[in-house]
Amino acid sequence: MPKYIFVIGGVMSGLGKGVTSASIAKLLQLTGLKVACAKVDPYLNVDAGTMNPIIHGEVFVTDDGGETDMDLGTYERFLEENLSRSHNITTGQVYKAVIESERRGDYLGRCVQIIPHVTDEIKNRIRGVARDSGGDVLLVEVGGTVGDIEGLPFLEALRQMRLEEGASNTVFVHVTLAPVLDSVGEQKTKPTQHSVQELRRIGIQPDLIVARCEKPLAPETKEKISLFTSVENRCVISNPDVEAIYQVPQILFEEGIVEPLCEKLQLGNRKVNWGNWRETTDAYTNRTGVVKIAMVGKYVALPDSYVSVNHALAHAGAKNGFKVEVDWVDAERFEKKPDSVNILDSYDGVLVPGGFGNRGSLGKIMTANHARINKIPYLGICFGFQMAIVSFARYVCGLKDANSTELDERTSNPVIDLLPEQKNVTDKGASMRLGGHDIAIVEGTLARRLYGSATIRERHRHRYEFNQDYRSLLEQHGIVFSGYSDSGRRTEMLEIPSLPFYFATQFHPEYVSRPTSPEPAYLGFVRAAIERRMSKNFPPDTGSSTLTVPRSKL
Repeated sequence: MPKYIFVIGGVMSGLGKGVTSASIAKLLQLTGLKVACAKVDPYLNVDAGTMNPIIHGEVFVTDDGGETDMDLGTYERFLEENLSRSHNITTGQVYKAVIESERRGDYLGRCVQIIPHVTDEIKNRIRGVARDSGGDVLLVEVGGTVGDIEGLPFLEALRQMRLEEGASNTVFVHVTLAPVLDSVGEQKTKPTQHSVQELRRIGIQPDLIVARCEKPLAPETKEKISLFTSVENRCVISNPDVEAIYQVPQILFEEGIVEPLCEKLQLGNRKVNWGNWRETTDAYTNRTGVVKIAMVGKYVALPDSYVSVNHALAHAGAKNGFKVEVDWVDAERFEKKPDSVNILDSYDGVLVPGGFGNRGSLGKIMTANHARINKIPYLGICFGFQMAIVSFARYVCGLKDANSTELDERTSNPVIDLLPEQKNVTDKGASMRLGGHDIAIVEGTLARRLYGSATIRERHRHRYEFNQDYRSLLEQHGIVFSGYSDSGRRTEMLEIPSLPFYFATQFHPEYVSRPTSPEPAYLGFVRAAIERRMSKNFPPDTGSSTLTVPRSKL
């Protein structure tokens, strides 16, 4: 019988439930257990694919083509295992299934209700994930915060699972906030108290409390939380701020979270075998240099829009002993003030990530061209791959009106065009080219040197692709297309051998990057950026930024 750990958040969103969940899962994995993670998202969307990244954060794509919540990326990076689309359960999926069952007559004339029909569907999906994963423990994170109207059916389903599975097979972990007011200077427990009261009102008593805090909880703070929440003192766990999120498992371990978890789930006396995980996390605290990357995109208002990209850069930086500092640059800035593109000269590397639509596209084309002319290491991802092709066609091949038909349906030189199978697609949800595909790499290319293999598997999320009618022309002017999929029908990689590092991929390499094994495209890009910094003898980092935008703290 699988064991279940339910992680529920309180007080406010953005506390780090995903990292907490992944860290607990990692610790149990390090004890030798087979662990899986699932994310419950109470929104009515069927999946994350149609949501704006600025509102929801990035869309993480699983190998089987699921467009999921970005927390699945966190789980994959910590557990270093691939998950499937079934590991992300949404209200949209649940209600869709219930309504389809009602239309088929499956309920035999009964009045369809939240309880038991919706809650039963939720429980069936959670148990299905546990069964299909074949694990010892399934950790289920519930999105949102306790008290949210849309989350109530999920919490009720988990309450029922506690009764049905038994107390020795279920544990509730409540993630809360212990803030410090500057005017008072002490850790406040009232937010946690009220959050637990709301959880109790729903019928759930937490077994453990993980308190997010700037600094570890003071002994008296732990005692107070324990007293007012009826949670054992040893089960009140500090989760303070750290330099890198991969240190969180170590923090939770030192707080003693493993012993009560194993006791409550009757898992026996288990020891954590750290293996190479500590070596990996130590790399984040022993970084001796700084390399600066400009990420030119359109969703710069929310760093979580590019969270997997940020992590992939951090993985590559740590592997090289460098901290990667990312400045998010709004591509529209260059469209409004073309001369401002020169700001990119002060960076060690330029990255153009994925995206959709006209807004900011010209700025990305200008970015790709500027990086090429000035020999700045360039990495283009998906849309960044496409805009690099448009830029090269315009400024090197002389096709002044070269464009993507996504941006200009009437362009006479559609170097980027709609995939043939997309021409009759009308629905937006889950209809792109999604998920993992095998890619053949051309021998003697930079791509082959980076990956060290003739075939790789990478994940995709796009509707448009390079129009191979223009392949010969672009190759004559110096581009090398170094990777193909679908028996050569899809162009997956480009490079310009005459430059120090100019590389772009139609796929999203960030989705498969792991802290112990950085993705080769990112690793090569960061190495090239480090080489540029060393060769230019840039002044030491002063902690200041040339742009007034938020920075990655990975």
